[in-house]
Amino acid sequence: MSDIPVYPSTLWALLARRAGETPERVLIEDEHATLTAAEWLAAAERVAAGLRDRGIGTGTAVAWQMPTTMDAPILMMALARLGAVQIPIIPILRGREVGFIVSQTGASLLITPDVWRNFDYAAMAADIASEVAVDVLVVQRGALPEGDATTLPPPPADGGAIRHVYYTSGSTGAPKGALHTDGSAMHSATGSITGFGFDGQDCVPIPFPITHIGGMAMMVVSLTTGCRLLLIETFDPVRSPVAIAERGGTRLGSAVPFFHAYLAAQRTYGPAPLFTGLRGFCSGGAPTPPELYYEMKDLFGVGILSSWGLTEFPVATSCTADDGDDDLATTEGRVVPGVDLRVVGADGRDVPHGQEGELRLRGPQMFRGYVDGYLDADAFDDRGFFRTGDLGVVGPRGHVRITGRLKDVIIRNAENISAKEVEDLLYTHPDIADVAVIGVPDPRTGERACAVVALADGVGSLGLVDIIEFCRSRHLAPHKIPERLEIVEHLPRNALGKVLKQHLRTVYAGTPSPSGGS
Repeated sequence: MSDIPVYPSTLWALLARRAGETPERVLIEDEHATLTAAEWLAAAERVAAGLRDRGIGTGTAVAWQMPTTMDAPILMMALARLGAVQIPIIPILRGREVGFIVSQTGASLLITPDVWRNFDYAAMAADIASEVAVDVLVVQRGALPEGDATTLPPPPADGGAIRHVYYTSGSTGAPKGALHTDGSAMHSATGSITGFGFDGQDCVPIPFPITHIGGMAMMVVSLTTGCRLLLIETFDPVRSPVAIAERGGTRLGSAVPFFHAYLAAQRTYGPAPLFTGLRGFCSGGAPTPPELYYEMKDLFGVGILSSWGLTEFPVATSCTADDGDDDLATTEGRVVPGVDLRVVGADGRDVPHGQEGELRLRGPQMFRGYVDGYLDADAFDDRGFFRTGDLGVVGPRGHVRITGRLKDVIIRNAENISAKEVEDLLYTHPDIADVAVIGVPDPRTGERACAVVALADGVGSLGLVDIIEFCRSRHLAPHKIPERLEIVEHLPRNALGKVLKQHLRTVYAGTPSPSGGS
């Protein structure tokens, strides 16, 4: 592994250090512009001054929902300069989730684009503001508010204060807000730096939402190593790989759908290498099928370095380039330096290497608790380890293999979907008497949500289109809407009335039945 990075006390100090060491180095690039370290710092200070003119300061909660463009890292660092509490929200979330997040965090300001990808964020924000006491700032591309940077107070010095709230669906009905400090946020990059070996020669595409905690991790990777980040506003499986190749991408990620796109692009391009500077592939967010690892290595000559982490504990394990093929294909690597791992059986005791148990974590990137403090009692064990809810096995060389989930979560395109949240909504449909939402395998997205439904008395039929329109009318985020429907007479339950979801997953793991609605 690479040397363990030494971070300063705050995220702003990290940017200031990079701007002082290599001011002319380009760190951020999108399809419209580039941003050097010095330019990033100066732009963030101007925007910080503009936000301060709107009353934003130390400890002010600011929710922002922006696409992966140059505005996002500037805004992120502007809020860090002010010492505000920033709440990044991934763009696919809609009024139902965004309103909940704004309300739960008590955000003073909600920052959104106007219209992006044919969705009217400004109208959504106005609807939220009509119900929740929050100011709204609608930002046109490249037009973040600016002010006189010389009027700013000194930057914050306390790296231990809560400065970031990242939401995860988890396994409960409502999204859960994980509280992070500048310190824990910066340590989210340690695994990528020490395991993947990023350095100043790398160009790393960001094809996922920068408002995901992985976006924060990659910002810190860039500021620490000097690598260049290539922002991909909207990933197109045909055009984006070619654009990434033309702009010198060296480390490509980050989940199954993207890897399939890279494979298709190379096969279309022909026998010559499309990605001439390729150094490797990096995976995170969801396990990668072993066969995909070998497929990538056969075609490109380099395989996938996988990692595992959660919003609450980003990048806990990571593979390295010197791992063998078997470990690279079947595991998520070894624990990141500074991380402690427990594997705990059903009786609460640690199990030996080679035996399955719940994976529990403790380390500097661990979150400090949830916005809803009532969740904390179940989140941590009596030794201060975070209960991940993931099942796994530690192999003889310390590599972690994920074997399942205690939490009832569906992972689609590396984004978590709470089955309970979707079930709770579908239960309100007048034609549905009973429902279970499960994840079924999908070669493109990893998993997709399948609604298994028992109809209300007197209802003759219900189609998938009906389910989709109902969820849209209730402002459920598009990625959470079921993509498959199965109609049953009744749901299987145990003696205590719990739905036997494992049975349903087994039954519906393959091709949809003729009576299904997909």
